[in-house]
Parts: sequence; structure tokens; C-alpha cells
Amino acid sequence: MSRPRILIVGAGFAGYRTARTLSRLTRHKADITLLNPTDYFLYLPLLPQVAVGVLEPRRVTVSLSGTLPHVRLVLGEADGLDLDARTVHYTDPEGDGGTLTYDRLVLAVGSVNKLLPVPGVAEYAHGFRGLPEALYLRDHVTRQVELAAASDDPKSCAARCTFVVVGAGYTGTEVAAQGQLFTDALVRNRPLREGVRPRWLLLDIAPRVLPELDERLSRTADRVLRQRGVDVRTGTSVEEATPSGVRLSDGEFVDTRTLVWCVGVRPDPLVEGLGQSLERGRLLVDPYLQVPGRPEVFACGDAAAVPDLEKPGKYTPMTAQHAWRHGKVAGRNVAASLGIGDRRAYRHRDLGFTVDLGGAKAAANPLGVPLSGPLAGAVTRGYHLAAMPGNRIRVASDWLLDAVLPRQAVQLGLVRSWSVPLDTASPELARAPGALGKSESRQEGESS
Repeated sequence: MSRPRILIVGAGFAGYRTARTLSRLTRHKADITLLNPTDYFLYLPLLPQVAVGVLEPRRVTVSLSGTLPHVRLVLGEADGLDLDARTVHYTDPEGDGGTLTYDRLVLAVGSVNKLLPVPGVAEYAHGFRGLPEALYLRDHVTRQVELAAASDDPKSCAARCTFVVVGAGYTGTEVAAQGQLFTDALVRNRPLREGVRPRWLLLDIAPRVLPELDERLSRTADRVLRQRGVDVRTGTSVEEATPSGVRLSDGEFVDTRTLVWCVGVRPDPLVEGLGQSLERGRLLVDPYLQVPGRPEVFACGDAAAVPDLEKPGKYTPMTAQHAWRHGKVAGRNVAASLGIGDRRAYRHRDLGFTVDLGGAKAAANPLGVPLSGPLAGAVTRGYHLAAMPGNRIRVASDWLLDAVLPRQAVQLGLVRSWSVPLDTASPELARAPGALGKSESRQEGESS
């Protein structure tokens, strides 16, 4: 008899962990295929450090073929699923199509940018979801500072040195915190006009930064940001974006050439066309991560609404911590469905969160213990080294070099603006009034 075919769609935190678990449990008892647009797993929590030159891009990537033995990698993006025929259609990076069949399917397709109906945002803002966006932002910020330093126009100089980040969740807070340090370092070698210094604005309609965390950690992050010079504005959103700046909800127009969109994410729309029950765009599953009525289909990560057994009636949030654990349970339960081991329901214990604020600063609450300052910074970096499935020595080496050597602040020109559009998600017109610009739970792979 032929071996059962397991197909995993997506190699984010959930999909990668599922593949790794199944590779260990099934070995030569099943054929495992992983469908993903890239040949690497991206460790998203450290992406802000790539954007400011602390880490080289490959440090936050882990080779799929190199770390997943007994797993066949197919490069492509799923664009059609037929649950009755048990097939998945995909398009590869060169535009050719293909079809994969399965006996067990794991949907770990993650999430996409949440693009709100704010005029001009799709045209003039850039998101922060992958290596291309991080590399583009690093080049763009460096270029703006260089152009500002050479400008004789005070207004143009100030606009180019003004950077607006929308969304004060994990990603936006880290981008603003790291970005202010980066641009301050840039202008030490490229003096600006007298009286001009880099200015970072962090906006969120919520009443405080990091609204997902307890108030003590939120206050810590807010204090660090303000001491560093970041202009933090809560209760404020963007009403319009233009080529020359943004209009805020309080009526002020801010001259800028940089708008970074970190408002949040929504589940990948691929799951919407399956004809299965959804919960706010996420595919409903049972505590064993199986789709009701489809015992051969499992779902995990941002695209799955997994019951929170610790909080009856609720679902686990869209964070990397949950996605990573979903993947382990999904892998075990897929194996159990093939007669290998026993299945188990998904339960979790909150390990806390870490927010890297750049330098030696961070805010963290490991196991519920609130920390700040250098101790929180050490805990945060230690956590990331422990959590990364590879490249630990290289990451630690880059951190050490950054501590003793100046950063190489040059433009590489690898990514152009047109290749990192924000329009990866359709505008959501059904939105609660006043919610524009509010940060959401951190996207899959970004929470610690």
C-alpha cells in the first residue's frame, strides 16, 4: 500500500512547527509535502532589527530543506482548495500552476495586511511583514537622511527626517523605538541643518501604547520612547495620506515622506472560500485543531479560530506564541490520525511577552514577572535565542558586533518601492467607527 500523503500549506510559525513535528514522528511512514512561497521560515520578531541594520537579513531566516528532513518542499502559493477532491492548486514563483493531492491537509496560511479604508494609505504607505519590507525601509530611511543632509530647503529637510508609524502594538512600537536610534546614529555622520533632528511619530487610536500588555509594561515602553525622542500620540489616527504627508484625526497635517503601516493583520482570505464555518475570518476548528465535518483537514496559526480551553467561549489570539504551539499539537494530532501516538487537545500557559525597544532597553513579563531596563533587554534577547530554530550563533555574533562597531549605513538598492505594495489585503469597509489606526494583536510570527 502507498504511504499516506500529508500536505502542509504555509511555513510560518504554525506550519513550520507542524512540519518539524511530523518529520520526527512519522519519518518514513508518510509522505510529507510543505507548500510555501519561499524556501525559508522567517523569524518575524527580529525583523525590526533587520530594518535598522542590527542583523543581516539571512540571520532571521531558517532553511526549510536544510532543517526539515523527510519533508518535500514545493515552492508556490496556494490559490485554490477543493476539499471534496482533496486537492490544492498553487502558483509557483515563476507563474506556473500545479496541483497537489493529500490524505491529510494542514492549513497554516497565516495572515495578510489589514488595509483600512483610509484615503491614500494603499498608495503611499508600506507595511512591515517580510524581508522585502524591512530591506526597503532600511534603504528608504537611509536615503531620506542623506537627501535631507544635502538639502538647502529647511522644509524639505524636516519632512524627509520625519517618520510616521501607525499602530502602537508590538511591531509599530519596536519599529519606532529602533528607528529613532538608527536615524540618530545616521545624522552623527551626516549632520543636518541646524535645529533639525530625526523625528519619529508613533500613532494609535488606543489610549496607550502596547494595549495588549498590562499597564505597567505599557508605561515602561511609553517612557523609553518619549525619553528617546519619539513623539507618541495615542487617541490619534491617520485620516488621509498624500505624497507630501499625512493628515491626522485631530486636523494636523504632518509633512513626511515615510508612512509605515503597522495597524494589524487579518486571516488569509484563502480560508473564506472553503465553505466552512468562520469566526471573524478565521476557520473554526475543534480543540484538536480539526475542521468539523472534515476529519482529514487540520488548521492552525492565524488562519484558525482555536477554542481557548482556559477561557471558555473565547479563541486563542493571533500571536506567534500560540501559532508555534498550535503547530506542535497539529503535528501530533495528524500523526495520531494515522495511528501514530495519541491525539491531544490544545491547551496553553501564557509564558509572557517581550518587546525589544532597542539598545539595552526592553519591556518584558516572563511568566508574569514585569521587567524593564537592561534586565528586560537581556531576557528578551535570551528568549529570542532560545526560540529561534536556527542561526543562534550568527544572531548573537551580530548583536556583539553591533555593540562594539558602528553600523554600515548604506543603501543596497535591492528592493524598490513598487515591489512592496501595501495592497495585499482588501479594504475592510465594515469597521467600527473610530477604529482607524488602532493596532491589533501581533501578526503570526511577531509576538514573543
